[in-house]
Amino acid sequence: MFGLTDATVATIVAILVTASFPCFLYGAWIMIDTEKVTWGVLVYHLKFIVTGLTLTTVPLLVWMLPRLFGQLGGASALHAFLGLQAYALLAFAFTGIVRIFRAKRKYNLYHDYDEDVLLSEIGSDRMDHWRNRLRIGVFGYVIFWLLAYLVGIARFAFAYFF
Repeated sequence: MFGLTDATVATIVAILVTASFPCFLYGAWIMIDTEKVTWGVLVYHLKFIVTGLTLTTVPLLVWMLPRLFGQLGGASALHAFLGLQAYALLAFAFTGIVRIFRAKRKYNLYHDYDEDVLLSEIGSDRMDHWRNRLRIGVFGYVIFWLLAYLVGIARFAFAYFF
């Protein structure tokens, strides 16, 4: 790719994917640490989450995926499976995010935050269900992302250092 050796590109990819994890952690910390999730807090949170997803997804699409079928087997298959599970759980979380976003937007809670309005009281009678989908999806994404990352780093180390 671009005249670079395979080892150089693999190193760049490993650095980019590694750099995504602090973005995910800080993005999560923003939401955990904030009592009033206003529009500004949400946008600030999303800057880190989108950056983390970009640092992970672009190398996946540009470098990992095109090479997958040429080396599918063993650790490569495990790495791909775990990564696919991570993205599946992210899609699962997204179904909850959309419903929560719609409800908060409808009641203008991102701009006029009202502590007396509980998220479980707005939207549909299934709001707790959507919140659980978000939690399960995000937690699952992180677990499978970490597992895929560990397998990927092990593959990288064995391919280029051992």
